[in-house]
Amino acid sequence: MKRKRLGVVTDGAFNAGLTVRLDPGCSTEDLRIGSFVIVEGKHNRYFSMISDMQLRATDARLLADPPRDASPFIARALVGTNTYATIQVKPMLMLEKVGEYEFAAETSGVQPVRTIPMHFAELREADEMDFATVFGSEEGMSFAMGTPLTMDIPICLNLERLVERSSGIFGQSGTGKSMLARILLSGVIKAKAAVNLVFDMHSEYAFDKQTEDGTWVKGLRQIFGSQVMVYTLDEKSAARAGRQVDVVLRIGLNQIETGDVMLLAEELDLTPTARATVGLLQDTYGADWLRKLLTMSTGDIAAFCQEKVAHQGATEALQRKLRDVGRLAYVMDKAPFSVIDEMVAALDKGKHIVLQFGRHNRPLDYMLVANIVTRRIRRKYQEKVERYEETRDPADQPRPLMITIEEAHKFLNPTVARQTIFGQIARELRKYNVTLMVIDQRPSSIDAEVMSQLGTRVSGKLTEERDIEAVLTGVSGRSFVRGALESLDTRQQILVMGHALPMPIQVRTRQYDEAFYKAMGARAGKKSAAADKVDLFGE
Repeated sequence: MKRKRLGVVTDGAFNAGLTVRLDPGCSTEDLRIGSFVIVEGKHNRYFSMISDMQLRATDARLLADPPRDASPFIARALVGTNTYATIQVKPMLMLEKVGEYEFAAETSGVQPVRTIPMHFAELREADEMDFATVFGSEEGMSFAMGTPLTMDIPICLNLERLVERSSGIFGQSGTGKSMLARILLSGVIKAKAAVNLVFDMHSEYAFDKQTEDGTWVKGLRQIFGSQVMVYTLDEKSAARAGRQVDVVLRIGLNQIETGDVMLLAEELDLTPTARATVGLLQDTYGADWLRKLLTMSTGDIAAFCQEKVAHQGATEALQRKLRDVGRLAYVMDKAPFSVIDEMVAALDKGKHIVLQFGRHNRPLDYMLVANIVTRRIRRKYQEKVERYEETRDPADQPRPLMITIEEAHKFLNPTVARQTIFGQIARELRKYNVTLMVIDQRPSSIDAEVMSQLGTRVSGKLTEERDIEAVLTGVSGRSFVRGALESLDTRQQILVMGHALPMPIQVRTRQYDEAFYKAMGARAGKKSAAADKVDLFGE
């Protein structure tokens, strides 16, 4: 089937893109910013994106004195002769022709653009074969994220490339970031591209959840059964009918380090002096520093400050503020690291873990626990990678791990990004087989260096100028991609760009419904709590 012709190239530059004059029968209303189109050059086919549209006239007098109450006949007569439209097109990829109808897809494949076509090269609609050539078909590690906005053709991400580097999901409130995360996590689980650790601040990922339109959607545990383990901080949630959890997690004062307290500086309103005081306490008492501080009397504090030349008032203020941490229901004086180490053992066996916070969903709870757990797991992964490098035994190689965090700006803002374990992971580029998937509605609050390290970005609608600029940090051809991002609707439309796919593209996300559950391999029917029991070390 011959592709519909849209127009011809009349002007352009390699960096500025191509100007295409639309054919008289082609209306700008049939096109949209961000659409995927094809420029047919003499030696190459250029896979391109529409970045702008303009209305023009051959005679300036027509614009100065436009026809009043013109009949449809007159309007049609003017189109293509006195009035016309142009669009700006940015070639993103190219495929070399080896014959009149043959291309080098099986040899050199799709390549970055290194040239541009000559005048009067034709612009045509993309068809199913073009999409398949660029984005592949859904098999193996290729996962259908959705379809183009105007066609029913799957757009696939390469999940292996997705987990190679940290990634981000962005969008203003109400754009469905959590649903996008569920879809991506489901694809990673089904393809076994990586194991997942999800910090579930609002209990949205493990079990069923009611959406804004009133429908109930399944959680990852209900889709994948025993492949997904559920940990919780909230003991009451462990007893809820139909929502059986596997482990109730406890945090010990002995597990809280200096970096954890500094991460909470804004939440606890700590002064700059607190950092030095905490350092002195940890140097003196080691891992027991926080328990010692919380049990000190006024006399003990005075003696400590005199010995260490510390400020007594600052130390007393620090004690008062950290008592909020000591009073948390899930915090105990001393807790073993074995529970967190068991998480690593489960991840090694291919299990996926969702850590729910239940009632303990304040930023204080979330930031404290996520940082402690992630730091311990990353250390264990570092040990495993170093052992693998020594033995080179495939059995010692840890599975790739993707850690999902919401409210990512709290861990990765410019003030604390270098202090948190999440900032280290984002900059390591999978050095120890661990990457992040960050979810946030305020990407401008995330450190610019961290944003530049995100390999794949999935963004819904954004309206704040700073957030748009942040999402496009380090993106090639950002001026062209910007138009596609700004033109999104607020629901079910996203822009996907980066490491996991060859070029940026607007996508209508696939439905998260019974058909999706079935595609992920979910079994029909409601399972009993007994059937949902997880074998911690089973395959």
